[in-house]
Amino acid sequence: MVDRRHVFISHHHADDEHVDRLSGMLSRRGYEIRNSSIRAKPANQARLDKGMVNDQAIKRLLRRKMAWASTVVVLIGKETHARPWVNWEIKKANKLGKRIVGVFTRGATDADIPTALDDYGSAIVNWYSDSIINAVEGSDNRFETAGGGLRTPIYQTTTSRC
Repeated sequence: MVDRRHVFISHHHADDEHVDRLSGMLSRRGYEIRNSSIRAKPANQARLDKGMVNDQAIKRLLRRKMAWASTVVVLIGKETHARPWVNWEIKKANKLGKRIVGVFTRGATDADIPTALDDYGSAIVNWYSDSIINAVEGSDNRFETAGGGLRTPIYQTTTSRC
């Protein structure tokens, strides 16, 4: 039996390959990840990079896609902390009552954690399937460092499940 999870994966577009790797890793463990996040095709990414898409249109699309998911997974890569859209997605997920799970990609550091994830995260884990699954399911609310140690969450949040 396949265990299906509806997630929105918040990430910097430079980390698109990690979205595929995460989905593949969890699929091999028997999970079907239905990712509703936005992954722009190269032509659309160029329009976004040039500011040719209205911010309100992007927010509307992100809200619709995020509303469908039960959990928001934030991929923490080398540039994630500097991405304003990632912080916006985390804040919006919190307002929508979503579980917010940070996952360090290989090579990321504690300095790469977005500020909004420190404020609203439910868990932050490293790139291990058991840790990710337990965090997504809500059975583990640990906050790890990029090196694998435990850290104290800055704020303790609450989320609701539908």
